[in-house]
Formats: sequence, C-alpha cells, structure tokens
Amino acid sequence: QVQLVESGGGLVQAGGSLRLSCVASGRIFSINAMGWYRQAPGKQRELVAAFTSGGSTNYAESAKGRFTISRENAKNTVYLQMNSLKPEDTAVYYCNADGVRVGFGTPRYTYWGQGTQVSVSS
Repeated sequence: QVQLVESGGGLVQAGGSLRLSCVASGRIFSINAMGWYRQAPGKQRELVAAFTSGGSTNYAESAKGRFTISRENAKNTVYLQMNSLKPEDTAVYYCNADGVRVGFGTPRYTYWGQGTQVSVSS
C-alpha cells in the first residue's frame, strides 16, 4: 500500500507564503512523476505544478512566477513553495504520484493524498 501525506497548508493573508510538503511512503519501487493539484469549491481539480517522467516541470499559468515545485527523490518527497498568494489560490491542494510501481515490472498506479487546505484572506 502506498500513501501520500501532505502537510503545510493553512490560513495566510494575501501576499504571504506557504510551503507544502508531500511524502510518499509504503512499498515503492519507483515513481514516474509527482506533482500538486488543487480544487476550489465548485470547480474541477486542476494542475498547479508537477514534475514529468522526464524530470522537467509543468506549471499552471496562474502559478508561474509565484510557485516553485521541488523534490527530494531519495525521500520520495515533493514540495510546493507558494509566494505572493492571492485569495483565488484558496483551495484544497492534493499531492499526486503517477506511475508508481511496487516492484520491477509490476503495473503502474496513480495515487492521491488526502488534501491540505490553503486559505488566503484578502
């Protein structure tokens, strides 16, 4: 069983910063990609930032220049540094791990964390 545990969410004023962390644990042989998504009330879940399987990064337009994704592969951990936060960044932020294998040649699965709330007040 693989688990993703997020931390670092909270309430912050507009212009402030937060750093989210996500640790993948369990029986993990390899992970293709990890990233962050968010879902605001009444809206669909959307990509915020993610590492691709090739190691490059993808950012939502709304995140470019303000958010930075980073990782520690040896720890199966991914971070999201969020600066200059805006009220429209308010959402539940979910960690995603894609292409997870528990052993060589085993099927790949996708996992999601339970989500962490980020609230930005104006």
